[in-house]
Amino acid sequence: MPLGTLDRTPPPFFKQGPSALSKLMVFSAVALFLMVADTRFRIAGPLRAALATALYPVQWLVQQPVQAAGQAGGYFTSLHAAQKNETAAQQRLAQQAVRAQQVEQLTLENQRLRELLAMRERIGTTATGAQVLYDAADPYARKVVIDRGQTHGIEAGSPVVDDSGVLGQVTRVYPLVSEVTLLIDRDQAIPVLNARTGVRSVAYGQPAASGDALELRYTLASADINQGDLLTTSGVDGVYPPGLPVARVTQVERRAESSFTRIVCEPLARVQGALHVLVLAPVGASLPPSPLPEPVSPSRRLATDTAKARSAKP
Repeated sequence: MPLGTLDRTPPPFFKQGPSALSKLMVFSAVALFLMVADTRFRIAGPLRAALATALYPVQWLVQQPVQAAGQAGGYFTSLHAAQKNETAAQQRLAQQAVRAQQVEQLTLENQRLRELLAMRERIGTTATGAQVLYDAADPYARKVVIDRGQTHGIEAGSPVVDDSGVLGQVTRVYPLVSEVTLLIDRDQAIPVLNARTGVRSVAYGQPAASGDALELRYTLASADINQGDLLTTSGVDGVYPPGLPVARVTQVERRAESSFTRIVCEPLARVQGALHVLVLAPVGASLPPSPLPEPVSPSRRLATDTAKARSAKP
């Protein structure tokens, strides 16, 4: 092979171009020129807009996983916060409901206490306020227990009233509590007076599953009594003060085969839901004692007998 045909040029790997310093100077000059030109003529604005438009799909695609992860975390966070807020709201609602019920109960209790005080002023006798603790354990009796006893001056036989009328009578007295037998008890009776006609009678307790009531027994069929008549205490028993409301006639049954009339009355007092009551002193205990006769000396007695004997002689 002739030597003239050999290529004596170095391979491209070993070719050397411009030096690094010259490239730095050229590119620095170009960058400075572009900055000055962009500042003066705004030539890079369209280029930036075109580049941003071209890269926007790529940016949106890259941001989707990050946004999805953030939305998922926000969803669970907001769900937990919503559940927590709901629980707190339900608790506040329950507290408000309890407070509303307490307000209604206190309002009703205050109203009943005012009516009870008005009843005390109308009665005009010694009265002791008491609170009903619970019903008696005997299911066949209509009795309640109050928080006043012997230490508070309560006596057996004292009448008990509420703001609507006569409730019953104290039958047992303990040191701290007392037992009150209600009017509707089977063994309880109270003398009453018809406020319209003035006729006296006796009302007996009549407990029943359909509703507790009072009954006027041994009333003649010709008696003048109508539905709606008001019955009050007559005061002849020496226990209940006269004029206290007791019951109202709700049913009058006149039977042809009987000479007596069946009369059912509804008690005016709250025999099923009384909370505060007044314990009155018995009428006999409040009456002043009758004066005792003055002792007569033997000499005065002898003189009196002598005068009577002389007046008896003809």
